Amino acid sequence: MSKKEQIIEKLKENGCRITKQRLRLIDIILENDCSSCKEIFYKASKADEKIGVATVYRMINALEEIGAISRKNMYKIECSEDCPPECGCVIILDDDTTYHLSEGSWNRVVQEGLKRCGYLKDQKVSSIKVQN
Repeated sequence: MSKKEQIIEKLKENGCRITKQRLRLIDIILENDCSSCKEIFYKASKADEKIGVATVYRMINALEEIGAISRKNMYKIECSEDCPPECGCVIILDDDTTYHLSEGSWNRVVQEGLKRCGYLKDQKVSSIKVQN
């Protein structure tokens, strides 16, 4: 059984109707290395202009519920410095000190670390992808 067939089977078991739009979204996710819901929406809307952003978000949530994907592995820094704190990351140190960083702060931390380690010269970080 292919990945696509397994995903469709799990979605059906979870009570999800399998529509043409959902099939198209599954194909896009499986065939592309998308790092955000916006990127998936962009590709989907090119293929079918009737696919809305809400459909993409609902599908991503459904795929998360069945364990087919994890948003933990889909990071893209697109925020400015004044981004709200809930759209970044949480850093927990071994002494249980916790820092909540906005995407802008997280981007600065990564950028500064890369610079100090000699990986960056005049470039800027445009995206970060976490892989298992």
